[in-house]
Amino acid sequence: MTETFSAPVKQSIASIGLTWLDRILEALSVMAILLATCIAILQVFCRYVLNASLPWPEELAQFLFIWSIFLGMAVLVHRDRHIAISLFVKMLPQKIQAIQAVLLRIFIATACYMMVVHGIDFAQRSMQVTPALQIPLKYMFMAVPIGSLMGLVFLSRPIKDSSWWSGLATLLAGIGFYYVLRHTGSNVWGSLSISSILMIVGLALIFLEIPIMFALVLGSFAAMSTQPASMLVIITQNMSGSLNSFTLLAIPFFIMAAAVMNAGGITVRIVDLASHMVGHFKGGLAQANVATNVMLAGVSGSSTADASATAKLLVPQMEKHGYDRPFSCALTAAASTLANMIPPGLGLIIYAALASVSVGAIFVGTIVPGLMVALALSIVVYIVSTIKGYGGEQIRSTGAERWRAFGLAVPALLLPVLIVGGVRFGIFTATEAGAMAFLFALFCGAFIYRALSAANLIGALREAAEDTVAVAVIIAAASPFAWILTFEQAPQKIAAWLGTLSSDPILLLLLINLFLLFVGLFIEMIAALVILVPILVPVVIAAGVDPLHFGVVMVINLVIGALTPPLGVLVFTTARVGRTDSTAVFKAILPFVAAQLVILVLITLVPQFTMLPIKWFGP
Repeated sequence: MTETFSAPVKQSIASIGLTWLDRILEALSVMAILLATCIAILQVFCRYVLNASLPWPEELAQFLFIWSIFLGMAVLVHRDRHIAISLFVKMLPQKIQAIQAVLLRIFIATACYMMVVHGIDFAQRSMQVTPALQIPLKYMFMAVPIGSLMGLVFLSRPIKDSSWWSGLATLLAGIGFYYVLRHTGSNVWGSLSISSILMIVGLALIFLEIPIMFALVLGSFAAMSTQPASMLVIITQNMSGSLNSFTLLAIPFFIMAAAVMNAGGITVRIVDLASHMVGHFKGGLAQANVATNVMLAGVSGSSTADASATAKLLVPQMEKHGYDRPFSCALTAAASTLANMIPPGLGLIIYAALASVSVGAIFVGTIVPGLMVALALSIVVYIVSTIKGYGGEQIRSTGAERWRAFGLAVPALLLPVLIVGGVRFGIFTATEAGAMAFLFALFCGAFIYRALSAANLIGALREAAEDTVAVAVIIAAASPFAWILTFEQAPQKIAAWLGTLSSDPILLLLLINLFLLFVGLFIEMIAALVILVPILVPVVIAAGVDPLHFGVVMVINLVIGALTPPLGVLVFTTARVGRTDSTAVFKAILPFVAAQLVILVLITLVPQFTMLPIKWFGP
């Protein structure tokens, strides 16, 4: 007699299977990032202890990084943890929300299926091998289709409060929509240009609250659906190629360092020191938030890492002391931009590499502007706290209490010296600095502060991997989006037009500021830097602007974009960690964005803020 299972039993078995697949993929993603970190540390050890650099660490670390991201992408699909902008769907009737949930599944399935089909196609076309390890690159590029296939598997789970077959139905609908779009694209879009299709579809999906990563991928696919099939491999080629960068490995390294700092008690010491120093002012905890981010900026180099770490630690504490949660998240997001304005900011490193300027010089040049932004944020905190009655109840710390807090924070404060000094004097690269920061944070947490246990270390690594994936997949998805804009000559045309408007350097910079602020609304900072630095730097040099000064202006412009919709990565990060509505955070962040814009104008109009420190202290 054949045994049969009821639908609920089948659903339960499938759910257990998907849960185990989730755990396996998460473990593989975490281990890949951790192994990449160990490889970077090994390279530093071999170079300075054994005096013999290895030829293969960068290749293997990049290989592991790409696989960790796309396996992690599938895990975030299962957990519904991809970053999306939250605008109005929650305000709609339940029936409309249910329709949106179905459309969300269908569009994600379409994007994943597209990445499977054309990811395999691109991998099969790839004939190159890595120089040192001689590994065929197709094995690295296969991370995109395999991760996307795992995403499709997870999409087979039922939609919440729906029948067991609902997931399979939306999965098949998504695959069907791929073929409809692929074979009727020319008829659907008519005479619209590729860049017009890209912007219309991408932005429409973002405002429908489709996760940003999949909205960008579908926008690129819709735009390229009018082209021959061979052109569609460009999407997955750019996605994997954009992450095939040793520089980008600094992102997971610094995020892991920040996570271990948080788990190991290092962040607590920095926060405690900041509270003793400025906690008695009006809006004391909020002022401590700004001071903490100033100190953390010299540690992580990653705004996303700082946003996540400080949001986990300070937002709940601020809420307990009467601060509004959206305000707390908004302040944390705004203050975390300091990580890219104070050395060793990742944006500064990437700009220096693309513009062929000194990393050490731009590090020195951005210190004063970074501190100006911190001061402006503190002023806004004071004004808002006065109006809303936040803080002011903490008693001024005694000198002995401050010295004790400083003594406990000394190991944590040495980390910026290690990082900036190591990069400044060429001991290790910015990416290797991230790995060394992780190692130092691990040592401090385990042996100095003794707050790091196996359990919270594993938890920190899991959280760091998830945060890394959430950001990195947007960088990957932004790459084909940016490539298509470049293919259509959109940024080049705008930049060339700006160059013809004025030969006056100040006026030109102000016009470029407006352009970059607009770009920051739609393109992630790293992608924007890759596209625009080669275009804009010759324009400003021809107008007599120093490229170091322009680099600081450009990075500040683009990092403000991380606070503004529709991308607003830092707002989404703090809203997610702080468990509050992102729309409310966007409203609360407006005064902080205004303050940063004022400083941006000052730095643009007065180049001495940047250039004098370089003249006095630069390399």
